[in-house]
Amino acid sequence: MAQAPVDKRKRIGRWYFGGLASAGAACCTHPLDLLKVHLQTQQKEKVTLLQMGIRVVKSDGILGLYNGLSASILRQLTYSMTRFAVYETVKKRIVADGGQFPFYQKVLLAGISGAMGGFVGTPADMVNVRMQNDVKLPKNQRRNYKHAIDGVYRIVKEEGPIKSFSGATMASSRAVLVTIGQLACYDQIKIGMLKTGFFQDNIVLHLTCSTLAGTIATFLTMPLDVMKTRMMNAPPGTYSSIMACAVDIAKNGPMGFFKGFVPAFVRLGPHTVFTFIFFEQIRQNFGDDPKS
Repeated sequence: MAQAPVDKRKRIGRWYFGGLASAGAACCTHPLDLLKVHLQTQQKEKVTLLQMGIRVVKSDGILGLYNGLSASILRQLTYSMTRFAVYETVKKRIVADGGQFPFYQKVLLAGISGAMGGFVGTPADMVNVRMQNDVKLPKNQRRNYKHAIDGVYRIVKEEGPIKSFSGATMASSRAVLVTIGQLACYDQIKIGMLKTGFFQDNIVLHLTCSTLAGTIATFLTMPLDVMKTRMMNAPPGTYSSIMACAVDIAKNGPMGFFKGFVPAFVRLGPHTVFTFIFFEQIRQNFGDDPKS
């Protein structure tokens, strides 16, 4: 008698699926991320998202929108792979042992996972910001990293290994909030919607949950995101601490912490959606059979 095929929706994701899904999402949303960095690092000039996009294309062509793509992918393969790996591995163990996994535990686990991922991904994150911002600098001041690995190598060689982790505290703090907004909230929203009986574990559910999770993550992380970008892109010695950066931004009013909010929302929302759609599709098609 032929064995019934395994329901793909019940398959369990492997530890590296989240990193692969995030890297795929980064390829889709990189232009928006680049424009967000440009808007956040401008000082007095007020330029809209569309105007900034036109400026980049005129200056460097359409491929200018993909400056720093290799660094963005490297960041996801370090930062996101770490946070997804920790979160999914622990969650899988708790569920497999028959334990309960309430929301507060998801938040705690997501926070720890995000902090670890944020620290691991800091060097790639710094290279990502620098490569994206290079097109705004005069040609004689550009760093001209060939790719992400070259950028990390040159930072370590020219500025020291400690410099490659500059802004790690801010990056890790932001990663905590992003991971809570994305992973913990996505899981909780998904469970709640499945319990209503109106949804099945399909792409409609994944799209709905990831959109809501991306919205929550954006609101949680916007102020820290602005400060992190400023600190990583500033010349050495510009800011003595996170507080100094915050004071500098606050001089122009509290809305300075939400500078570039629209492109940040536009970027983080679709990135979250693409990440979880890719993740769920990879899980359903290549995940482990929970019965094996």
